Amino acid sequence: MSARIDKIVTSGQFKLDGGSWDVDNNVWLVGDDSEVLVIDAAHDAEAIQRAIGDRRLTAIACTHGHNDHINAAAELADRTGAPILLHPEDRVLWDMTYPDRKPDELLTEGEVLTVAGTGLRILHTPGHAPGAVCLYAPELGALFSGDTLFQGGPGATGRSYSDFNVIIESIRDSLLSLSPDVTVHTGHGDSTSIGAEAPQLDEWIKRGH
Repeated sequence: MSARIDKIVTSGQFKLDGGSWDVDNNVWLVGDDSEVLVIDAAHDAEAIQRAIGDRRLTAIACTHGHNDHINAAAELADRTGAPILLHPEDRVLWDMTYPDRKPDELLTEGEVLTVAGTGLRILHTPGHAPGAVCLYAPELGALFSGDTLFQGGPGATGRSYSDFNVIIESIRDSLLSLSPDVTVHTGHGDSTSIGAEAPQLDEWIKRGH
């Protein structure tokens, strides 16, 4: 039996460039009854730990280093002993939240994380952040896109360390080539699919965000 996907929503603040915004974050759990992987430990380590239950937490994978996606990672790691995984190019953002703590392991393009017998392939998709990644689980027909791709367009690129042309290239080359029926589980808001988003690429390029 392959792994299942669970979601909890946590709330807090996203802070960057001197501003702060109230946000709701999707925290994704992929696993079975005995072990689980957490994608983006946001805001509330206790709530995430409750969702994990008595399962072994294999890792805490960060889709990128913005504070609202990692600000519960250290506490969750300390509670469970699980390693925190981050792409090296997002250390500049990570260090804003955790100046005195490094991620435990570095994510690389093409690497496969395995939980409950299910593989999740790391796709480096810079643009929203330099070290942004998506996790693709072909057996589950699922992509965990962080803030790279949402229902209706790419993630925001108006703040430091982001670039619209780069995120468009990432989405076009790494994501839209996946099967149209792949479900896209996003970092905020509702899930979508590759098939629903792919036809809109030219429109996003035209509007510039």
